[in-house]
Amino acid sequence: MADEARKKRDFEINRITRQTSGIGTPERMGFTMKEMIFGGWIFIGLTVLTLTFPAPGRVFAHCDGMDGPVIKAAQKALEAGDVNQVLIWVQKKDEAETTKAFQRTLAVRKLNSQARELADIYFFETLVRLHRAGEGAPYTGLKPAGRDLGPAIPAADKALEDGKVEPLLKLLTEAMQRGIRGEFKHALSKKKFKTADVEAGRQYVGSYVRFIHYVERLYETAKVHAAGHYAESPDVHAHK
Repeated sequence: MADEARKKRDFEINRITRQTSGIGTPERMGFTMKEMIFGGWIFIGLTVLTLTFPAPGRVFAHCDGMDGPVIKAAQKALEAGDVNQVLIWVQKKDEAETTKAFQRTLAVRKLNSQARELADIYFFETLVRLHRAGEGAPYTGLKPAGRDLGPAIPAADKALEDGKVEPLLKLLTEAMQRGIRGEFKHALSKKKFKTADVEAGRQYVGSYVRFIHYVERLYETAKVHAAGHYAESPDVHAHK
């Protein structure tokens, strides 16, 4: 759904760009007021579809939100007319495509408010798509602002904003301790069972394996740098 909506928006932007030889009135560039209004309704409909029915993904990524860091950078870049503010979010091989989309957007957004919104969404989608591709993640559409991202991501952003990591460390440490203590307590409570009670023994083994794997995943995650947007499924040694 998101990919189809993006393609339709790209087509609309390309149509406008092809008819635009210079910035002037809509009439001078081949647009009637009826066409501009119709284009505005297309934009509104496609945006609602994209934000309401995003393509399924494993997690809600931070970077594809309308209030995420990539789109915030895009908004600042468009206002300043400075593409360098967004080039830092894409790989070097994607600079040309990003710059071309940026220049198109600057031209089209001068027409009127509806064209401005259409052009901005086109650029946001292009930038987020290229950013995620550079990190090895699929593009699943722009996500609405105000999503619940949990406590960790906002705390990490605030740590960088304030230059203080202690609150973030406290949050993560407390969460880790709660998890370890909970799994440990559960496994310990199942440890004492009668040899003749096979079912009770199986319950202990289940809680034991869960506890060991929980600790193992915590350790492996802590010592490996994150790659891309999704945590890779750790290929750790099976506990025997």
